[in-house]
Amino acid sequence: MGNIVLFIILAAVIIGSALLCVATTRIMRAATYMLFVLFGVAGIYFLLDYTFLGAAQIAIYAGGVTMIYVFAIQLVSKRTLQGLVEHVKGSRLVCGGLAALAGLVLVSVIILKAGFILDPTVADVEVPMSEIGTALVGSEKYQYVLPFEFISLFLLACIIGGLVVARKEEKEA
Repeated sequence: MGNIVLFIILAAVIIGSALLCVATTRIMRAATYMLFVLFGVAGIYFLLDYTFLGAAQIAIYAGGVTMIYVFAIQLVSKRTLQGLVEHVKGSRLVCGGLAALAGLVLVSVIILKAGFILDPTVADVEVPMSEIGTALVGSEKYQYVLPFEFISLFLLACIIGGLVVARKEEKEA
């Protein structure tokens, strides 16, 4: 019973913070709400006794991704940080709503095709941690070392691009 109550609390924190993250016009508040979402997801991992995934969530996402956002925030103009942002046009709002609806439909179709709703025993199989570790660092089929390397190169390119943009603004000023 306690796990259900804790899950409901974490789900409410995640959903509320996610909605506030996309609804706010201030970039610092959006980054803070995103941090709450990432910590909430880590809490769910800990609730499921996946301590490795919970610790990885905190270390990689809540730590690393938030630092990337902080660097991006530093590159944003002072005018944007002070809350003087442009207003959202109606056409952008409609396009965003349609994209969100399309994403919801896509996720619903995938969940229904995977059989999680109709056959709840599909998700009852516990995967050992050694198998997860092998999948994360293996180079065979359905293992993830190559995507991790591509992501690290992509993040390195983003950091270099951010430095180039910051350097150009210094020279112009």
